[in-house]
Amino acid sequence: MRYLLLTAASALALTAVTAGPASHAQTSQAASQAEEDINAQLSAFFQDYDDQELAHSPLSKAYRGIRDDDYGKWDDPSEAAAIEQYERGQAALAKMKAEFDKDQLNEAGQLSYRLFEARAERSRNAFPFRRNSYIFDQMNGAQSQIPAFMINIHRVASKADAGAYVSRLFGAGPMMEMLVAQSAERADDGIMVPDWVFPYVISDARNVISGAPFTKGDDSPIFADLKKKVNALDIAESEKADLIARGEEALLDSLKPAYEKLIAEMERQQAMAGDGDGIWRFADGEAYYAERLQNYTTTDLSADEIHQIGLDNVARIHGLMRKIMADVGFEGSLQEFFVHLRTGDQYFHTSREDYLAEANSKLDVMEKKLPEFFDTLPNAPFVIKPVEAFREKSAGKAFYQRPAPDGSRPGTYYVNLYDLKSMSKTELEALAYHEALPGHHLQLAIQTELGNLPAFRKFGGVTAYSEGWGLYSEELGKDMGFYTDPYSDFGRLGMELWRACRLVVDTGIHDKRWSREQAIQYLTDNTPNPDGDIRKAIERYIVYPGQATAYMIGKLKILELRTRAQEALGDRFTMGAFHDVILKSGPVPLDIMEERVDAWIAASS
Repeated sequence: MRYLLLTAASALALTAVTAGPASHAQTSQAASQAEEDINAQLSAFFQDYDDQELAHSPLSKAYRGIRDDDYGKWDDPSEAAAIEQYERGQAALAKMKAEFDKDQLNEAGQLSYRLFEARAERSRNAFPFRRNSYIFDQMNGAQSQIPAFMINIHRVASKADAGAYVSRLFGAGPMMEMLVAQSAERADDGIMVPDWVFPYVISDARNVISGAPFTKGDDSPIFADLKKKVNALDIAESEKADLIARGEEALLDSLKPAYEKLIAEMERQQAMAGDGDGIWRFADGEAYYAERLQNYTTTDLSADEIHQIGLDNVARIHGLMRKIMADVGFEGSLQEFFVHLRTGDQYFHTSREDYLAEANSKLDVMEKKLPEFFDTLPNAPFVIKPVEAFREKSAGKAFYQRPAPDGSRPGTYYVNLYDLKSMSKTELEALAYHEALPGHHLQLAIQTELGNLPAFRKFGGVTAYSEGWGLYSEELGKDMGFYTDPYSDFGRLGMELWRACRLVVDTGIHDKRWSREQAIQYLTDNTPNPDGDIRKAIERYIVYPGQATAYMIGKLKILELRTRAQEALGDRFTMGAFHDVILKSGPVPLDIMEERVDAWIAASS
């Protein structure tokens, strides 16, 4: 293809010479058309790649709101499928490089080209360590993802959709059994979660198969969801009864035995689990952790460098906290103030309804203020929901799920209200800004609505970018005039402190061989967070190596670039224009983000 384009360009040049000056406009028009053609061809290439990947992922289709013949299926979880997916990605990269000359592309095309390269490189670096990840832990795994997907993603608007729901229930058992077998193989190779993780997984699994039709009592969450969705259809009662009966059969004959096998395997592994919490205990643990840090931060920072950045920022934030502590008249040390905030009943809601009402109120006010700081706003709405009962014991304190691109599902800010003593009032405001507005909902909804960009840019992610934006959004709320209550501002600092401490404890656990207890003690000494919050967080970092470092590294880069732009542009700087540069690219590695901001500064000077 590149050869044909160059040949066409040579022919145009020859025509210009023989036809004389009168053909200059025609030559320019033809060159412009050639540029347009090659960018259209690149877009078609990316579309073909996305179509190919979607054909292998019924779950990705469902998340995008696509309902077709695959709606009743699960993704193939086999090792062979993982290898094939990797090889398809590397083959696509080779094809793109062979068929397209990056220098002939327009600005948007060049960025897509570079991002596809970077994406494939991260995949290539991660591939040798693919068997090091945990299949089941308290944060991830089919034991909770199956019911969460069926309840929250699998929509039922027709009898066919309901039939697909039942088909997925029948297919969930074989899929789970395949994952259990893989987990057993990895455990025999020494890849196991620490022993304290197993009770969480076993508890979640038992929760799913408790209640009707598995046991006596109220309907289990997944059976209740099936009934609710089927009974809402405008079909004959006999058809509803048949669908529910087939769903019950799937739950009893497919899902339940698979979950029982999972529980038995987790009990087997727990009995043989060794000491140690960090991935340093793996045979290739040091190299694996270095890859994880590079993957999540998109930098070449070493574990030692990240650890030191964390210590430096902990000291900085402690200083800001002491000023607020003095302003509110607290007499005592910073650690004593932490204990006061951790144990004072006045700093916690007493009902879930009150927490949700205050969060909604804060976000209503924030939404009205957004146009003053953003030139681009999302169209998709969002809702706040408590984490479902079947997974709230093990799930994180808050997370966000993006909207469906067809508008069939809003963005959802999930807040975990299992233990209200882990959800301080002082942090409510910053948490809402991080997960919803102007944080993940604004960022991910805009990303989903980016128009004609390739799907891998609209639906993919770069952790340092997205989580850096979430943490940046917490501080942006201060710039926008919020956090008028000093305790809420302290809570904002507490959440920033939390992310700074993550740099310390993540590297401490996985590089410096800290135990879970050492890491818990570090957070207890250095943050105001409650004990349950601290324990759950450390347990998350242990099973999710490196991920927690992306937040602070990403935020520091965004703030650095904003300060650079403000100093360079002076009165020409606007928040809205800066935020467009960050958000309208979709997720990018931090070095590419920096290049884009520098180019914008140069063009605006």
